Amino acid sequence: MYAEVLVDLPARQVDRVFHYLVPLHLKDQVTVGSRVQVPFRRQKLTGYVLGFSAPPELDRVKEISAVLEPGPVFDDRQLALARWLAAHYLCPTVSALQTVIGPRLAGAPRRVQGLWPAAQAPGPPDFSRAPAQEKAWRTALARPGLTRRELAAAAGVSAGTVEALIAKNILSVREYIKNRSPFPEENREEHPPPPPLTPQQDRAVREIRAALQAGEHRIFLLYGVTGSGKTEVYCQSAARALALGRGAIVLVPEIALTPQMIAAFQSRFGRRVAVLHSRLSDGERYGEWMRIAEGEAGVVLGARSALFAPLADPGLIIIDEEHEPSYKQEENPRYHARTVALHVARERGAAVVLGSATPALESFFAAGRGEYRLLRMDERIESRPLPRVQVVDLRAELRRGNRGFFSRPLLLAVRERLARREQVILFLNRRGFSTIVVCRECGLVVKCPHCDVSLTYHANGRLLCHYCNHTAPAPAVCPDCGGKQIGYFGAGTQKIEQEVKRLFPRARVLRLDSDTAARKGSHREILGAFRQGGADILIGTQMIAKGLDIPSVTLVGVVNADVSLHMPDFRAGERTFQLLTQVAGRAGRGDLGGEAIIQTYQPEHYAVCAARDHDYEGFYRQEIEYRRSLDYPPFSRLARLLVTGPRAAEVEGAINILYSKLKEFAGRGEEEIRFLGPAPAPLSRIKDYYRWHLVLKSPREDLLRAAAAAGLKEADHFTSRRLRVIIDIEPQHLI
Repeated sequence: MYAEVLVDLPARQVDRVFHYLVPLHLKDQVTVGSRVQVPFRRQKLTGYVLGFSAPPELDRVKEISAVLEPGPVFDDRQLALARWLAAHYLCPTVSALQTVIGPRLAGAPRRVQGLWPAAQAPGPPDFSRAPAQEKAWRTALARPGLTRRELAAAAGVSAGTVEALIAKNILSVREYIKNRSPFPEENREEHPPPPPLTPQQDRAVREIRAALQAGEHRIFLLYGVTGSGKTEVYCQSAARALALGRGAIVLVPEIALTPQMIAAFQSRFGRRVAVLHSRLSDGERYGEWMRIAEGEAGVVLGARSALFAPLADPGLIIIDEEHEPSYKQEENPRYHARTVALHVARERGAAVVLGSATPALESFFAAGRGEYRLLRMDERIESRPLPRVQVVDLRAELRRGNRGFFSRPLLLAVRERLARREQVILFLNRRGFSTIVVCRECGLVVKCPHCDVSLTYHANGRLLCHYCNHTAPAPAVCPDCGGKQIGYFGAGTQKIEQEVKRLFPRARVLRLDSDTAARKGSHREILGAFRQGGADILIGTQMIAKGLDIPSVTLVGVVNADVSLHMPDFRAGERTFQLLTQVAGRAGRGDLGGEAIIQTYQPEHYAVCAARDHDYEGFYRQEIEYRRSLDYPPFSRLARLLVTGPRAAEVEGAINILYSKLKEFAGRGEEEIRFLGPAPAPLSRIKDYYRWHLVLKSPREDLLRAAAAAGLKEADHFTSRRLRVIIDIEPQHLI
């Protein structure tokens, strides 16, 4: 028997099956989906069995060395999805396959010795002289499978008491695989029935339920303002999917959003909810994956990788905050979760719900063309008003002599909230203390020696590169001219925290950014403390901009709205509008009402004005005309070729070769493919690698992918360890 094996080498040159002989002693263990060990070019590699075939016409065929774990690690549907991913995003099949089955490979099962009440004669054992043993026995009855240590702790008895029960054959010991759960058992208790729906929620739920009942593939764009109750629509739609015997996948863009969404779904569905995201340990991810595969969990909630959960029959896929760029993966396979979700739903006859208060332009455009069913929810729960938004011109503040980080209106508003014991969120999408370190004598900006970016000063006295993590002590003198006039300019969340504590010394302050949330579970702890009233002011980056529903937050302050407005990317205006609208929407979600204050040097910019007025459709009308005039999505499709390497001349030469070959490929159909570049990427060097890129635009997705594939094939002729060519289909940024 000959197995067709895909080896674990993510390279185009070996992206095909290799034939291996199945030795007789492994004949009963090797199946389609087996993970095996095979000899390959003088080394032993992991491989995946994709099928079997007749003897190949070769003089010598190597044998499979070993089966790495019992049973298949993927099925036919997962293999088909991996092959589609590889073809759609032009990546090695093994990279796609490992993405699809990632958690299944992440952590080996943990075998433990659990305790169960042994079969006894009718009636309980006689514990008249051993009350501690009776306590342990009753605990084992209620919670079978605990280990010796767990049972002793749960019952509050000694280890000797547990051993005595085992010796008397009252408890039996059995070895089993224990899946580690990321959440305590008490978080899985089921709670009371759902609240009544508003008329707009009810209309949305009825339409989604009708699609589920019919078993039809339909796509809904749930366009609901912040606080309109989209989560409840998700929960009730998922409940209908479960009632029909199908499953539901719910995607959220940020790990920081997960605790609140988890709480909402666990309160409704208890243990039927499984959670998957990258902050879980390997064992926790494996445990949740196996609960899904074994049918214990019918609702899967998590970040983009949760899309590949092994649900037997997904009937509903929900993508919350569908506009978020974090749904795009930035390494192979460079997939977009929304695109993959639509493909999976078509294959499985499932409904898709795309939810957002600020939908991606492509999604709203598709809804306008009738490709998606638009469901509007433009009123908040209990008819609460949207927060009043005030835009403060920082230029005018400067003219009045205010050189601080906070305008007078924002300072006054914070004082008022603190006096009323209400909570405040301050948002700045930039971490660190000072963003630029400059010599005042010669003008030198201290940059990372490995990247084309300035170093950020942090409060620990060190400079940090946010791209390669290079660190250095803050200089006492200029490394160029020797001058001693070193200035620190710009502000990150650390400096804002320091300034808030100086201005409001009695306020309790928390900060949430990627520095404070680095430790596992810390983001949940910080948000939990703020939600429970443990702080008056929360300062943070985009981790706090969306998904938070804290009724006592009545003021949101955007310290500088211009951080994202001038990024060298055609989506900069859209991203700024979405971010401002989302962060403003954290205010006024309770009965107290709310206000948002946006500080900016460009108060007249249409993205800022639209956010001030809560006017998504006004923003959309302006932005869509800009896209139409420049032929950007949704009027075209994009692919990006990025060449990186340690020598600038080699990188530039390689991108120019690719460009000339792609121009030849376009040939007579050149008018259907347009090229931007080649040019240095806006971040022209990262981690000592120079970066040049070429952007392809075409209204035809098939032609665009064929051209990108031709470029990738051409790259095989000159790529080496020093040169790397990256193909990105539907890129979400061009940095």
